[in-house]
Amino acid sequence: MNDRVQEIVQKIRKFRDERDWIQFHDPKNIAISITLESAELLEHFQWKDKKEVEQYIHKYKTKIQDEIADVAIYLFELSDNLDIDLLKSIEKKLKKNARNYPVKKAKGKHTKYNKLSK
Repeated sequence: MNDRVQEIVQKIRKFRDERDWIQFHDPKNIAISITLESAELLEHFQWKDKKEVEQYIHKYKTKIQDEIADVAIYLFELSDNLDIDLLKSIEKKLKKNARNYPVKKAKGKHTKYNKLSK
């Protein structure tokens, strides 16, 4: 695992363990927390058109940044708790996505891979 990622994971563990929160941080609850924090991130964009979103981001970037960090913290912790190398998983998934979404078929489209023309 990347040294910087490992350093962040250690800080997350330390924060959690100093508070004796491991008892609450089982995979189910961490997965729920990822979803809840993702929903809080979505709230920043709800009901806004493209122009409103751009203005909102400019004004509230720090709040959005905090929500993104919350999602990432739980994601790193879940990966750590399940002994999953997050960076390797991302690399593997990017390769899989490249196979599922070849540039020639997917460029400029939002079509799911199983509905792209053969």
